[in-house]
Amino acid sequence: MKQFKISILIFLVLSFVFGILYPLSMTGIGQILFPKKANGSVVFLNGRIIGSELVGQSFKSPWYFHGRPSVVNYDASNSGASNFGPTNKKFIDQVREAAERVKRENGLPADAKLPPDMVLASASGLDPDISLESALVQVNRIARVRGIDRPLVIEILNKTREKQYFNLFGNSFVNVLKLNLALDDLQKRK
Repeated sequence: MKQFKISILIFLVLSFVFGILYPLSMTGIGQILFPKKANGSVVFLNGRIIGSELVGQSFKSPWYFHGRPSVVNYDASNSGASNFGPTNKKFIDQVREAAERVKRENGLPADAKLPPDMVLASASGLDPDISLESALVQVNRIARVRGIDRPLVIEILNKTREKQYFNLFGNSFVNVLKLNLALDDLQKRK
């Protein structure tokens, strides 16, 4: 009976420490040290939530840069991948359709090479970033549709670009929401 009481006491203490005290302290530390990230990196425009820097969203208009394809239609409550293998016919058809769409939207020749993230969904289906190469594929369309010079679009792209970690690891990438907001801001100032 003594062992049982000790077991129950240990269970209660550990439940309180790791089920209540630890999560509350981590939440408090997160709110103090990096509140924007702890609150989901939410992006506001005119006092309204328009998205998150951490979750991709669908941009269909030719006016905007487009992100990676999403198997889950950018539904954050249902993130995940298709789990199709590289020889799966449905997967091959999806990639082919995505490549044709990207080439058509951006006025590219049929034999143009595309960066993989233009036609392949991420593992979560919610990736908010695209490679610098994927953004450059879209620059001519954006400049034409918005009626602004190509060098200006590239300048904005470079201003919003995230560089390699410590200038050593990974590739440069662009957050699609931030880039599109920067373009909208430019249009407003014109």
